Amino acid sequence: MTGQPEFLPMTREEAERLGIDQFDIILVTGDAYVDHPSFGTALLGRVLWDAGFSVGVIAQPDWRSDADFQRLGTPRLFFSVSAGNVDSMVNAFTPNLKRRSSDVYSPGGRLLRPDRATLVYTDRVHALFPETPIVIGGIEASLRRFAHYDYWSDAVRQSILADAPADLLVFGMGERQVVTIARRLAAGEAAGSLTDIPGTAYRLDLKTWRSTDHAGCVVLPGYEEVREDRYAYARAFAQHYREQDPLRGRTVAQPHPKTVIIQNPPSMPLASDELDRVYELPYARAAHPSYTEPVPALEPVRFSVVSHRGCFGSCSFCALTHHQGRIIQSRSIDSIVREVERMAAMPEFTGVVQDVGGPTANMYGIHCDRWDDAGTCPDRRCIDCPVLDRSHKEQLRLLGRLREIPGVKHVFIASGIRYDLIPPEEQEYLAHVCEDHISGHLKVAPEHVSERVCSCMGKPPRDVFDAFRERFEALQEGKQKRQYLVPYFMSGHPGCRITDMVELAEYVRDTDLYTEQVQDFTPTPMSISTTIYHTGLDPFTLEEVYVPKGREKRVQRALMHYRDPKNYGLVREGLRAAGREDLIGNAWRCLIPARRGGPPRAGWKKKGRRA
Repeated sequence: MTGQPEFLPMTREEAERLGIDQFDIILVTGDAYVDHPSFGTALLGRVLWDAGFSVGVIAQPDWRSDADFQRLGTPRLFFSVSAGNVDSMVNAFTPNLKRRSSDVYSPGGRLLRPDRATLVYTDRVHALFPETPIVIGGIEASLRRFAHYDYWSDAVRQSILADAPADLLVFGMGERQVVTIARRLAAGEAAGSLTDIPGTAYRLDLKTWRSTDHAGCVVLPGYEEVREDRYAYARAFAQHYREQDPLRGRTVAQPHPKTVIIQNPPSMPLASDELDRVYELPYARAAHPSYTEPVPALEPVRFSVVSHRGCFGSCSFCALTHHQGRIIQSRSIDSIVREVERMAAMPEFTGVVQDVGGPTANMYGIHCDRWDDAGTCPDRRCIDCPVLDRSHKEQLRLLGRLREIPGVKHVFIASGIRYDLIPPEEQEYLAHVCEDHISGHLKVAPEHVSERVCSCMGKPPRDVFDAFRERFEALQEGKQKRQYLVPYFMSGHPGCRITDMVELAEYVRDTDLYTEQVQDFTPTPMSISTTIYHTGLDPFTLEEVYVPKGREKRVQRALMHYRDPKNYGLVREGLRAAGREDLIGNAWRCLIPARRGGPPRAGWKKKGRRA
């Protein structure tokens, strides 16, 4: 096997130039092929090539015909199918279930992928190559591995593996799994025998399931039960949520009408040197040269660097616990330096490292000794743990090394930071970040200020954000060019009532934090919040939780953009429903004028700022 190609081949002509008659593995993806480590197809393809396997890519095939799927022939080992970097339904629809007009993962932003892309592609591949093993993965498959609530059909759907004619499902970050699968298939094992690989799920026929011993296996309520009983759904979620640790997690099974879905424990996190090797593979950091239009998703990340994986924040609306896990896996500083040095040598590099981070930038280098041999604690959140070393020394050392690289002018942190991870005594860290690693804005995500909503979200209370905001503002004193916080807020989250959104709107008014960065809660598979949205229950306590739906979600969303004239009617409706007509008028504290089209409330022009 020769060294890595400049780009993974997408045509037979490219394969011939590389001396490949038959690919070992073919990756089918719903994204355009961009050879960058932020794109899963490129990363897994490079890892497989590094392990000695030839890999071809079929990107965004036309699912209405056979030609694209047959373009590269039959792989020797298996097809891998993924919807792409984003769940195809999230990618296709807004939170209001309106179809999007473009796709940033496609050349020219064109709409080229089907809804439920993993299922559609897998069906086509299986029909054309019935004897070839199929492995599904990526965020769409990973987070749909059990029976799950589907927002887009407002129904509980089966595990994607119960619907897709695939042999295995890879969940989480898939490097270990795909290389293991490839090696064992290459050694002559049958796809049906690969039932013991951590980080994978598979099907078991009902007859075999009934005749086997389930000792040591967590058996969830079955699909039909969770579909009909919200308490069973909530209990099932809590059960599999507790098994998502690679060291203490157990095998989980869920019966379906025609099969049983078995999830093995999660794969072990990659060690630092293993992560270094993955991210130092020779990515071109460019879209495949066959594209004549740019792929919009590339430019914001082209010169960004992944410094670590995992997040222990445990926000209720985020499914990272089920995908990357809570254990932080950090690359070495030397490896990141080498990657930036290679970037700096590229003719297109302008001197700006767009981002150095991960799911949360300032979790880089944070480690708990317990993670090494016992995994994460089952009875507490790491973010609240007083034992956790919250020092940012390693991140500061990393950023300092990167700034010294010739050709590098700026090293930015664009992926955001957890403000509640910065102890008051580390004001020097915050000053350093503000001085050298943000341009005009620092992204933070308080999400809300209502105590009960923050609690339901798994976010820190308002006073923590207020204290951070005061520390940030103190750093702006005396600056000729001040910087601003860009807060991310969320409307329509479970537990949130209109009165809570009015409280948030007033907070935005009083702190001058009016922003366009507002997300209407979207129930995506396998998050705590989605379980609450569907069941109306906290899955861990089974207590009732209020859930806004329908028109109320629209009203809540409008309250966050109360200055927009288009929202006047909805904001007025929300204020009346909350008994807050005192906020309708022309006084400085009012959110909207007394009548549509009337003069804005006093002080808007004086204090107003759009982030």
